[in-house]
Amino acid sequence: MADKNTRPYSSIVVDGDDRAPARSMLRAVGFTDEDFSKPQVGIASSPSDLTPCNMHLGELAEHATVGVNQAGGKAINFSTITVSDGISMGTKGMRYSLVSRDVIADSIETVTAAEGFDGLVAIGGCDKNMPGCMIAIARLNRPAVFVYGGTILPGLMPHDAEEQRNPMDIVSVFEAVGKHAKGELTDAELKEVEKYAIPGAGSCGGMYTANTMASAIEALGMSLPGSSAQVAVGQPKRKDCEAAGAAVLALLEKGIKPRDIMTRKAFENAITTCLALGGSTNLILHLLAIAHSAEVKLTIDDFKEIGERVPLLADLKPFGKYNMSHLIRI
Repeated sequence: MADKNTRPYSSIVVDGDDRAPARSMLRAVGFTDEDFSKPQVGIASSPSDLTPCNMHLGELAEHATVGVNQAGGKAINFSTITVSDGISMGTKGMRYSLVSRDVIADSIETVTAAEGFDGLVAIGGCDKNMPGCMIAIARLNRPAVFVYGGTILPGLMPHDAEEQRNPMDIVSVFEAVGKHAKGELTDAELKEVEKYAIPGAGSCGGMYTANTMASAIEALGMSLPGSSAQVAVGQPKRKDCEAAGAAVLALLEKGIKPRDIMTRKAFENAITTCLALGGSTNLILHLLAIAHSAEVKLTIDDFKEIGERVPLLADLKPFGKYNMSHLIRI
C-alpha cells in the first residue's frame, strides 16, 4: 500500500471497513483491489465539439491517464465546461465568457475536493480554461500540473499551402469581414478566408489570451517545460500529457504543492515572460485572480513596474507577423 502521505485525501474516502459502500461504487467504474491503495489523481479537462480549442482534449486526457497509471497512481477522469469567445463575440453570449472562468474553477475544485483526489492534472484549451484551471489548483493546493491543449496550426489558402505563405488565424477572418464591408473583398473571397483560416484542433494561433496564459502558467512553474510551446496535434503534446501525469506522482512523493511553486517571484517571472512576448492584456485580469487564489500579493501596479524594464522581443500576432506555431520552430 502506498504511504498515506501520498494519499492524504483518498485514504479518508476508501480505507477501512466503513468505506465499503464507497469502494463498491468505485468498483463499478473499474477500480481493482490494488487501485484502492494507490494515490488518486483527477484528470480535469473540457473536451467539446463546441470549439477547435477543445475538440481534442478528450484524447489528451487519455494520455494523462496513462501517465498517472504508469507512475503508480490511479487516474480518474472528469469534465468541466468551456465556451468559445471566438464564436460568441459580438453577441449577448459574450456576457457569459468571464463567468465561465469561475464556473470552471468552481467545478474543478468541487469535484476534486468532494471525491478526495490526492492530486490533479488540469487540461485547458480555450481562453477561460487556463485561468479557471489555475484558480482551482491554487485554491485546492494539492499537487497538480496544468497542461495546455496546444496552439492551432496556421490556416493556408490552397494556393499558399505549398510554400506556406500568408498564414491565417481567427483574426484573419475578422479582418476579412472589415475588408468585405469596405468593398475590398467579394462575397466569394470572404467565404474562402472563412473556409481555410482555421484548419483543425488547437487554440487561436496568435499571442491572444490562450497562448498568453499558457506561456504565463509555464513561466509560473505550473506546467512542464515546453508545454506552452507545442502545437495541439502531434506526438510532443501527447508525451507532454503523459509526463504531466507522472509528474503529479513525483510531486506527491516529494510533498510539493502549488503554493510552494506559485511564489511572488514566480508571478513576476510569468509577467516578464508575457511582456517579452507581447501577450494579451487579459493576462492582468487572470493573473491577479490566480494570485489572489494562491494568497500571493499582486497588484496592477506590478505589471506597470515590470513592464517599464522588460523589452518586447517577439513579433507575434495580433500586433505582429507570426503565429505561436512559428515561435515553436525556434
